[in-house]
Amino acid sequence: GQVVYSIAEGTERGASVGNIAKDLGIDVAALSARKFRMITGSSKQYFNINASTGFLYVNEPIDREELCELKSACLLNYELVLENPLELYRMEFKVLDVNDNSPSFPLREYHVSVPEFLSPGARFALPNAQDLDEGTNGVQNYTLNPDKFFHLEMQTRGDGSVYPELMLKKALDREQQATHRLVLTAKDGGDPPRSGDVPVIVTVLDTNDNAPEFEQSVYRASVLENSPSGTLVVQVRAMDLDEGPNGEIVYSFSNATAADLQQMFLIHPHTGEVTVSGDLAVQRPLLEMLIEARDKGAFALSSTAKLLVEIADVNNHGPEITIASLSNPVPEDAVPGTVIALLSIVDKDPGENGKITCQIPDNLPFQLKTSLENYYSLVTSGLLDRELISGYNITITATDLGSPPITTQQTLWVEISDVNDNPPVFTVDTFDVFVEENNPLGAFLYQVTASDLDIGENGRISYTLRNSTVAGSALASFLSVSLANGSIYAKRAFDFEQLKSFNFQVEAKDNGSPALSAAVTVNVYIADQNDNAPAILYPVGQNGSVAVEVVPRLADEDYLVTKVVADDEDNAENAWLSYHLAHSSDSTLFRLAPYSGELRTARSLRSTDFLKHKVVVVVQDHGDPPLSSTVTVGILLADTLPQALPDFDDNGEPLPLLNATNIYLIVSLACVSCIFTVFLLFLAIARL
Repeated sequence: GQVVYSIAEGTERGASVGNIAKDLGIDVAALSARKFRMITGSSKQYFNINASTGFLYVNEPIDREELCELKSACLLNYELVLENPLELYRMEFKVLDVNDNSPSFPLREYHVSVPEFLSPGARFALPNAQDLDEGTNGVQNYTLNPDKFFHLEMQTRGDGSVYPELMLKKALDREQQATHRLVLTAKDGGDPPRSGDVPVIVTVLDTNDNAPEFEQSVYRASVLENSPSGTLVVQVRAMDLDEGPNGEIVYSFSNATAADLQQMFLIHPHTGEVTVSGDLAVQRPLLEMLIEARDKGAFALSSTAKLLVEIADVNNHGPEITIASLSNPVPEDAVPGTVIALLSIVDKDPGENGKITCQIPDNLPFQLKTSLENYYSLVTSGLLDRELISGYNITITATDLGSPPITTQQTLWVEISDVNDNPPVFTVDTFDVFVEENNPLGAFLYQVTASDLDIGENGRISYTLRNSTVAGSALASFLSVSLANGSIYAKRAFDFEQLKSFNFQVEAKDNGSPALSAAVTVNVYIADQNDNAPAILYPVGQNGSVAVEVVPRLADEDYLVTKVVADDEDNAENAWLSYHLAHSSDSTLFRLAPYSGELRTARSLRSTDFLKHKVVVVVQDHGDPPLSSTVTVGILLADTLPQALPDFDDNGEPLPLLNATNIYLIVSLACVSCIFTVFLLFLAIARL
């Protein structure tokens, strides 16, 4: 926004100009909080702001004539910059003229020579007064003290400017009065008005009665500001109808021409050529000079013409880039249109030479926007991603429209700050972990690792176990995870026979605000160890006795006596079982299948085979080292199941088969033995 104030020059220090906070609609408390500052190109700080009230007051009294010289409008431009958010307001102060300067004449007195033979109506140039004030406060009219020979008339030049002339209203007689003393008074239009006067001494001369006359009353010319000394600006010409010395003309600058202009230009006294003689670097685009043409008569006559010289600008100033404000670093989540910097770009050249085009490279997510006059805002035009590009070197190129154009470049480094916009990422969705059973407490199982593209706290990852249960118990009773590095440790020994596998999730969370997280599934497979011996399921004895199998007395070869059935709670090779005969009362009678555990007869049974047999079977797994179990099987050869089973716990030889023939033989032997014994007793008694 922009606000315009008017203030009279010379206003005393501390005087209030206006309430800037109220005029701009800004909260007074926000002025200090938002670090306000006033920016001006002036060498003095003429105004300041009371931060507690918002009033704008005079800091330094202004002298309009010192500040703006002869400019018709005297303006002071200030910029008010507020931060958080960045705002810029423009203030324009129009310095009003006060009638504090009186009209003055360049010389303390003027001399006018008038030939005595001139007729009434003759005119003579009078000096112009100068007044540093503007408008109505400047010179408005001239007066001349009453005199019977002269009176004052105002004349108008071709450009509209007026000037006083002394007019002869009655013929002069040098012999009666050789000198006339007049007073020329210049008055301004101020309230109250001011005036200044100068003595005009008129000397009555005899002879030369024609003054030189210029071909034009106003000459106009243009010259480049970088023109070297000696460059021709214009040639003025005047004519004098007199002859001889009275008609020879000498050109010069009038005393009313400013001294600095007389140093910039040189006029040839005989040819009237006006040339450059000094540096033309002035702020005024139009220079005004008065040229006087004077003849060489004994009583020289003169006339004046106005010369207006326009200083044509040359593109000799490049654009100047000033960083008024810069917000750095920029968060990567800044929305498009976020203001990054405020730039002031000015060119001291006027006109087209001072017009500027400004640009930045097209391949950047930034753009320049015109703010106020000579101000540009650097804003974001796209999305930023620190993980792709952490900073930008932005080259600002400003080029004026001069011929040839002048280009200025300035580079800004804009750093992109991190925002927690990336969650932790695991390399895979699932991790498989293999662990042997009977592991020690605190054993290291695995380390899960996640990465986060963010930096600092936004990229620092913490690992935790997500709540779950394993086999009816809390996961935390089985495992623990390192918060810092994701290492997983066992808190108990695993038993393959009770738990073969389970899964859980590890959560990786960063320390950003708000925190982002990701989870990965970990499958745990428990590897078996050979920690279980084979268990004999069949045959099994009762109350610790030997299991007994009954086999027909005359069973054929390959008769299935029994099948040893065993089981191993281990897995794979640890549960692969093989069967072996560790002991047999008759190694030729029975054989054992090593993989099926079937106990069969190796041959047909004979009547001469013992009645009772005992075999010991070893069941062994394939673990490393292997584990085994044994079972003792008692085998009874009988065609029918006896009412009472014999005892197989003794270690004697098996008994022969009890049949009728054997009983008869035993009885016969017993009888013979008894008869023989009786016979012996009889013989013994007989001898006695």
